[in-house]
Amino acid sequence: MGKKNDAKKAYEAELEKLQIALVRTQQHTVEAGEKDLVIFEGRDAAGKDGSIKRIVEHLSIRNTRVVALPKPSDRERSEWYFQRYTPHLPAGGELVLFNRSWYNRAGVERVMGFSTAAEQEVFLRDVPAYESMLLDSGMTLTKLWLDISRDEQAERLEARRTDPLKALKISPLDAVAQERWGAYTAARDEMLKRTHTEAAPWFCVRADDKKTARLNIIRHLLHRIAPKHLLDGVDAPDPAILFPFELSALEDGRLHR
Repeated sequence: MGKKNDAKKAYEAELEKLQIALVRTQQHTVEAGEKDLVIFEGRDAAGKDGSIKRIVEHLSIRNTRVVALPKPSDRERSEWYFQRYTPHLPAGGELVLFNRSWYNRAGVERVMGFSTAAEQEVFLRDVPAYESMLLDSGMTLTKLWLDISRDEQAERLEARRTDPLKALKISPLDAVAQERWGAYTAARDEMLKRTHTEAAPWFCVRADDKKTARLNIIRHLLHRIAPKHLLDGVDAPDPAILFPFELSALEDGRLHR
């Protein structure tokens, strides 16, 4: 019991230190008019919600937005694919976090047949150019893929079904997350290989341990967007937990098959 309490206190102390650094970074961002965009993607139940919650917990609601779009309407389906996402991009002084993003087309839409193979191919071809335009506009873009094991996902999905406080997290897609694990793996692999670019790289997070993943995500975000003078005492993320995507990660066990 003592070790658990010590670990909890250490986590809370480190989280508070990192959240203070986030607050100070946002003060700089607002004053400098910077535009910061963070994309969270990953397996169902990989911990995107919890990580985002800890990032925004003490930030300004005027300068911070979390975007989690519902399924597209019939009208939106007829639009240019990126059109429904573009209005939510950050203006000067804003931090925007996408809890799932345009990469739906390379993930759930592919696995569930919500878009055609031709539409998916156009997306994979066009998204590097779209992101290049965002970067050319002066935006910073951080792309995170949260990865968990099949067993860990099964435990978390079961917790959603049995915990009344998690009832709002339940999605009809949860039922097929395990059944179509292999299809999601194939979709992830192609997405990472084709949309990881030097200008807009993917960073992968081993997220079976939620608390460790959260701390490393915040460290990584700070090292991406904070001015150097605010990084004193902020460690770089652990490369065993958070690392830039590379092809070898698909085969050496760093990303779950």
